[in-house]
Amino acid sequence: MNSVESMDQTAREIMHANDKGGYTVPTHGLYPYQWNWDSAFAAYGFAQFDVERAWLELETLFSAQWDNGMVPHIIFHQQDAGYFPGPDVWQGIGPIPSSGISQPPIAATMAKLVYDKDPEMGKKRIGALYDKMIAWHQWFMDWRLDNDAVCITHPWEAGRDNAPDWDIAMAAIEPEGVGEYTRRDTTHVDSSMRPTKYDYDRYIWLVKRGVALGWDDAAMLDNTPFRVADPTMTFTLLRAQRDLADFGRMLGKDVTTTEAAIKQLEAGAQSLWNPELASYDSRDVNSEQWSGAISNASFLCWYAGLEAPEMKSVLNDVMSTVKYGVPSLDTRNEKFDAKRYWRGPVWPMFNNLIAMGLDEMGMQEGTMLRQSTADLIMEHGFSEYFDPLDGSPAGGKTFTWTAAIWLGWASPTAGAN
Repeated sequence: MNSVESMDQTAREIMHANDKGGYTVPTHGLYPYQWNWDSAFAAYGFAQFDVERAWLELETLFSAQWDNGMVPHIIFHQQDAGYFPGPDVWQGIGPIPSSGISQPPIAATMAKLVYDKDPEMGKKRIGALYDKMIAWHQWFMDWRLDNDAVCITHPWEAGRDNAPDWDIAMAAIEPEGVGEYTRRDTTHVDSSMRPTKYDYDRYIWLVKRGVALGWDDAAMLDNTPFRVADPTMTFTLLRAQRDLADFGRMLGKDVTTTEAAIKQLEAGAQSLWNPELASYDSRDVNSEQWSGAISNASFLCWYAGLEAPEMKSVLNDVMSTVKYGVPSLDTRNEKFDAKRYWRGPVWPMFNNLIAMGLDEMGMQEGTMLRQSTADLIMEHGFSEYFDPLDGSPAGGKTFTWTAAIWLGWASPTAGAN
């Protein structure tokens, strides 16, 4: 068994190894660029030992913001032939080569955790980022709402690439004209742990559609085959709006618009309640069908600031079926696959977000989830994700966000400095 001290040291070494100067890569090889929510977690990790570097991570992320306010999910600072689809495929229209979609907006929430480490430095740094965060959040409010819940226009946008939540929408796509392409992810990771070719053809078809429409938000909304109202996006944006409102009040800003958005998103969250499943669920906008999936995103309700007492028993039921944390899909779902990406594996950083909400609601499950995640990482290392049944590591190794949440949350020494 590794000692806590050696695990803390290894986590810091991973953060440094994946540091490219102003940004981190999630892990070398598999993910050679800057990813949006990965960077937000990285900032949280850096803040445990280098607050200046934490703010730089967030500042670099927002340097790629588009004129319409969107912050891309991948930023291609340097060309790397080992990744597909790269900047030549995406043809983003921002100031730095990037993808054309966004990712769960956790940056404001992680910035608040960074701020708390050094409020004097933080007030100046968040002051420079505040308007950019406002613009990003407003972009979601303008272009991604259905029934006041936040939708995605590509599976990658939710960060849960191959989750069963998107199966109905994906089945409606005929990926004509995708052509031949060479995936790079399966050269780094066992293909049984990754999305299938069926999935990937549709991912690329949606990218090509965005390029053909010049990433024009209004045009992309017209007759779109993929639009899914998603708990991940709805709950993370709701939480981020609350944290941004706190920053705004601290900075002496008018937060009326943000407060109105919070109320709107609170109503939208309720539109994601699936009464038959007795859980929050994803809703396909075009077919108006539920996905029928209790996912780890379902349990971000407390992170979003919702009391959701009816979800407590659901959480305990789901956690009782696995050894470690919250699986990305309920094991009792027929589509559960313990090692295939977002169809079953447990993700330590998702456990962290869920536990943040549990702790803030005064629920003891937050402490239990932290201990379970600590045990998982202590026993099986700093991989991207893990089999929730036996803990076996999967995906990329020496992963930035796993190291980051170890330092900021899971380690017994987290919060000691």
